[in-house]
Amino acid sequence: MGGGNRPPQQGARGRQEKENPNRINDEITAPMVRLVGENVEPNLVVPIRKALEMADEMNLDLIEISPKAEPPVCRIADYQKFLYQQKRKAKEIKAKQVKVVIKEIRFGPQTDDHDYNFKLKHAENFIKEGAKVKASVFFRGRSIVFKEQGEILLLRFATDLEEIAKVELMPKLDGKKMNMILAPKGKK
Repeated sequence: MGGGNRPPQQGARGRQEKENPNRINDEITAPMVRLVGENVEPNLVVPIRKALEMADEMNLDLIEISPKAEPPVCRIADYQKFLYQQKRKAKEIKAKQVKVVIKEIRFGPQTDDHDYNFKLKHAENFIKEGAKVKASVFFRGRSIVFKEQGEILLLRFATDLEEIAKVELMPKLDGKKMNMILAPKGKK
């Protein structure tokens, strides 16, 4: 068929590359297929032999793009070009995704003022950079009896940052640690 009889692609060290993500040409097993794409009338349903002949006449590949449809949807195109376009689309989608960064600030239940202020300044910087801040109080050994102090510490932390951040998750005890999540306030 048109370009479908190419030998398997070889990698840089002579090994075969991974299997094709789509079935092409003779790998398609459905008796009837729906054709889409350029140079094809819309929603044309034909027997697989006719579709393969059409692809061969155009010197292109028959690519199964939606195998679960009834009948399966196929496109007549150059397979290498098709793969390139798919990778490019995936890369564009990935680039547009927003990456959420979460920075963690850890406290003990009896953190003194100097350490608290030091960690508060770090949290302010993280929030100004657009990251979320997860503030945690760790209770070691018998210090779990100070869980009220841990909650007060986290609420004080949230109050000190309320100008630039909003509380996304209130202080919550999870095993031997209490967590709270702060997110940057939206720009006005």
